[in-house]
Amino acid sequence: MDIINAIILGIIQGLTEFLPVSSSGHLELGKAILGDNSIPEESLLFTVVLHFATALSTIVVFRKDILVIIKGILKFEWNEDLQFVSKIVVSMIPAVIIGLFFEDQLEQLFGGNILLVGCMLIVTAILLFLADKAKDTNKKVSFTNAFIIGISQAIAMLPGISRSGATISTSVLLGNDKTKAARFSFLMVVPLIFGKIAKDVMSGDLTYASHNFLPLSVGFIAAFIAGLFACTWMIALVKRSKLSYFAIYCIIVGVIAIIFSFLNS
Repeated sequence: MDIINAIILGIIQGLTEFLPVSSSGHLELGKAILGDNSIPEESLLFTVVLHFATALSTIVVFRKDILVIIKGILKFEWNEDLQFVSKIVVSMIPAVIIGLFFEDQLEQLFGGNILLVGCMLIVTAILLFLADKAKDTNKKVSFTNAFIIGISQAIAMLPGISRSGATISTSVLLGNDKTKAARFSFLMVVPLIFGKIAKDVMSGDLTYASHNFLPLSVGFIAAFIAGLFACTWMIALVKRSKLSYFAIYCIIVGVIAIIFSFLNS
């Protein structure tokens, strides 16, 4: 992978991890358009590095919240902070089950299946339209809500389903406050990303060659900077009920992807 492609894909990952337009779907589209010919192991390593970058950008944006949560946990009381972390753990259960038992089947969907990406982007658009019409409340995410949102996160493993779009939309449609929904959505994915990275490292699935250092580095930096911008922007957009714009975008890109897949079939 050359430097320019690494930067472009890094920016795509950084923006689309937080904006509700599907990072996995856009990475697949980006690789197809750029003609990425990386072998599977190199492609997996690059994807893992980009996800690590966006996880770090989440930690930076929510650093104050995370410090408050850590301090609350260290009090060893069943307080609001420990309850929040417990809800994050509950939300992870569906994705962990899918990741442990259906990883091979899931990975088969990431082989440049542009038709699937296009169809799932339209599904994402429908979710965003519904969420944008929901009334704002002051309700917090409950344990039951956390598990249901976790199911949405597991479904969002499909390329083209936006993880942030699916989880925020589900949370809002359950009647939760939009700002709290966005905060929960962004923080709930951080332990999953680090867990996935640890699993890939320990299993030996990741391979590294010295000539990949520069593309990996610039891709990481691009994803991290774009992630900082997108995460901050997305919180403001959710609060102002501006998700319908992304729904329109998802429909347009989805239709283009479907047409592209038929023209190249």
